[in-house]
Formats: sequence, structure tokens, C-alpha cells
Amino acid sequence: RDHEPVLLAEVLDGLSIRESGVYVDGTFGRGGHAIKILKRLGENGRLLAIDRDPDAVQSGSQMLEQDDRFKIIHGAFSDMRALLGDYLGERKVDGILLDLGVSSPQLDTAARGFSFQHEGPLDMRMNNTRGMSAADWLNSADEKDIVNVLRQYGEEKNARRIAQTVIATRAKTAIKTTTQLADLIASVSRRGHKGRDKKHPATRSFQAIRIFINMELEQLKDGLAEAMDLLAAGGRLCVISFHSLEDRMVKRFLRDHARGDPVYAGLPDIPPQAQPDLRLIGRAIRASDAEIARNPRARSAVLRIAERITVKAPA
Repeated sequence: RDHEPVLLAEVLDGLSIRESGVYVDGTFGRGGHAIKILKRLGENGRLLAIDRDPDAVQSGSQMLEQDDRFKIIHGAFSDMRALLGDYLGERKVDGILLDLGVSSPQLDTAARGFSFQHEGPLDMRMNNTRGMSAADWLNSADEKDIVNVLRQYGEEKNARRIAQTVIATRAKTAIKTTTQLADLIASVSRRGHKGRDKKHPATRSFQAIRIFINMELEQLKDGLAEAMDLLAAGGRLCVISFHSLEDRMVKRFLRDHARGDPVYAGLPDIPPQAQPDLRLIGRAIRASDAEIARNPRARSAVLRIAERITVKAPA
């Protein structure tokens, strides 16, 4: 199944691509957005891509190895300044895309353990070469920590009952697979997937554990700050988020940087250091009904776009 990038036309429009510009795709995935960005670049344009997932980096290297305008680097977009330093030097970039969350190939590959719809090891690491897997964490965390993760990142109402059942189950047998965990959650959820809520009862918990294991909100916080440092004046930042916690962070970050320092609100002379860094471009964009029909994953996608106004000299 071909991977269809979400909100593709809207991203290309939002980045306002210049043929000779330098662009960053901080979340390459399987290259759906990247390939189309490259098509709009001239021979002097550059696209630098980053991904935490070694499979994505390998796929990108093979797919675009002949294209001198393209480079893919293994790492997290929260470290983009360090990762791109050798390629950029002092140069700022003309646009940055962050397409957050898990990619379709990650969800569709049972061995990666992201989806409760495929039997596989309970892994969930975007970079599966390092760190603790979801199974390692679930089999060792205390009840309070499990409850906190499910509530904070999944807004899961049954968090305490799920945590208690995890603790009771793992006392007898380790929780190792995706379906084992999904069945456990379904067994304690008051409603199955009947009625108005058609979501599988494990949806929120799987999301919460994935966000926690991959430190996705911390990555996003750092990545937004790094993007601000890398953008040239007039450069565009496009961020696609898939759930409310991420979107809230992005919305707040862009809004705060578009407001300037509140200390000077209403005053006629605002010093350069206190002026806004960003200009918001339009409102939040969601996928059309036609796109959702073609690609159900687009249903929860929200795209926000901002433009760097001026790049201030250090104080």
C-alpha cells in the first residue's frame, strides 16, 4: 500500500517553495512530502531530511540517492541545529516541515509494535536501536506511573483500572505483545466499540504509551525552538499534528511568538528584541472530506503555518 502524505497540497502551498531555497523535512517517514518538495526545487535548491527511524533513513537513502540536492540524516528533529550544522554552516533555511506522530509504515509493520491491529512485539520505539521498549516499561513501571502516562498523554478515563490489571497480569506472565495488551485493555473497558464511540478501547492507551516512550511532547517543544533558530526571515514553518496535546503546544508556541513581548503591549515604540518573531499564515487547516475518504489517517490532522518575520541579532 502506497503511503499517502497528509495535507500534501496544503503543505506545498504553506511552505511557499522557492526554486533555489533550502528546506528541512524534520520527519521524512517514507518521503511522501519530501519527493514533492524536491520536484519544486531547481538545481540549486536543497532539501535536508531527518528521521529518528533507521528504516526511514535507509528507505530515503535508497529512494533519493541519485539526487544531489537531497540529504537524509538519522536523528531527532529536536536536535536539528546540531544535525544540520555541517550542511548549513551559517546559512538559515527557507522552510521547515514537521509531520508529527507515527508514520503509516510504522503502524503497518507488525514487528514495530505500534498497532493493536497487528500481532507483534510490544515495542513502539521510533528509533528501535536504543531506549526502553513499551513492553520493558509496562512490565516494570509502578501503578502510579502507568496511571499518570495514560491520563496525561491519552486522556484515558479508565487509566486506574487498566494500570491495576497490567500489574495483576504481569505478576503471572509478562506482557509482551500488542494484542495481549489490547485484549487486556478491552477486558476492563466499560464499553467495547459499540455505540457512539467506535474507537477501539485500546486506542488512547496505545497513543499514550507511544508518546511517553518516544518523549514526543518534549521532542516537539525542543524542535519548535530549534526551528525558530534555523528559519531565515520570510522562512515558513509548517507543522502537522494528529492529537490535541500536540496541536495545543504548536498553537500556543506560534501564538506566543506572533505576539511579541506582552510587557510592551500598546506602547508606540517597541524595541527590536520585543517585537514578534512570527506572522501566523491563515487559520488551522484540516483535511477535506475527499482526502479523509482516500486516507482515513488524515481525519485528525491539523496543519498550522507561520512565517518568520525578522531574525533578531543576539541581545
